[in-house]
Amino acid sequence: MQAFRSAAVVVDAMDDAELKRRIRTNTLKDLKGIGPKTATVVVQAAKGQVPDYLADLEEKFAELVPLADDVAEFRAALRGDLHTHSDWSDGGSPIREMAEAALALGHEYMALTDHSPRLTVANGLTPERLEKQLDVVAALNEELAPFRILTGIECDINVDGSLDQTDELLERLDVVVASVHSDLRAESAAMTARMLTAVANPHTDVLGHCTGRLVIGRRQRDGTQRPRPESQFDAEAVFAACVEFGTAVEINSRPERLDPPKRLLRLAVETGCLFAIDTDAHAPGQLDWQGNGCERAVECDVDPDNVINTWLAEDLLDWTAGSRTPALTC
Repeated sequence: MQAFRSAAVVVDAMDDAELKRRIRTNTLKDLKGIGPKTATVVVQAAKGQVPDYLADLEEKFAELVPLADDVAEFRAALRGDLHTHSDWSDGGSPIREMAEAALALGHEYMALTDHSPRLTVANGLTPERLEKQLDVVAALNEELAPFRILTGIECDINVDGSLDQTDELLERLDVVVASVHSDLRAESAAMTARMLTAVANPHTDVLGHCTGRLVIGRRQRDGTQRPRPESQFDAEAVFAACVEFGTAVEINSRPERLDPPKRLLRLAVETGCLFAIDTDAHAPGQLDWQGNGCERAVECDVDPDNVINTWLAEDLLDWTAGSRTPALTC
């Protein structure tokens, strides 16, 4: 996505004559920001053709398996997505495009939860950048109403369990997803203490992808894809703390995460947790992944009333503002 966006910026800066000359002389790929693959797409699109690259993708993913009726009903109950990323951190698309895609799916709201400062590899937001983002979101909300972009952050849980952002800014946000992204192989006792501290933090609304596992490994430099095992922690204690402090457990719908595993999801249900079924989307198309989470929720007997993003925005925001209680359902 980033490669095609970069190429689009270069092409957009050309006038028609320059683009035609570059195509005729086969020199598009000589420009910084355009490579052989993107140059081919530009040439075919300029000729009014469907680029081969796009046609191949559409053919590969044309036959999507429809959701089962009970899963589709659960998915229809979701009013929004509480874990999404934009190009302000490590997402591939502007905030507006993410919001418009969420709106097209029938969502009433979308929480924008770009990464916090510590995750520099994901271009995490410094306090200054987060403040600027709040202004951008406010302006977009005026344009997109009644759809609403909820202000938020995916906040790193530091090793000591504290959250990686100032209390002042966390207080201003609508939704705070707290996630572990580092020291994932820590001993169980240390990880448990870390997560318990974060769950008890009054700013934490959702505990994100709690085990940190990857069932499909991310591609390594040597071309291999290695899955990542679950972090070890006392799940009974952590889920009990989620109930005590009214923190929702995320059902992460990303195909490579599907976190928590079903055995832990069932434990969280038995413990009495609230949930958030989120996509952790980094691109517009990924916002349609909630079916993955809904399928797992149905299999593990999650009550839709206990999924906080089935609630009206007003009820959700009342809850995140400080009236959180495990007994609340809407």
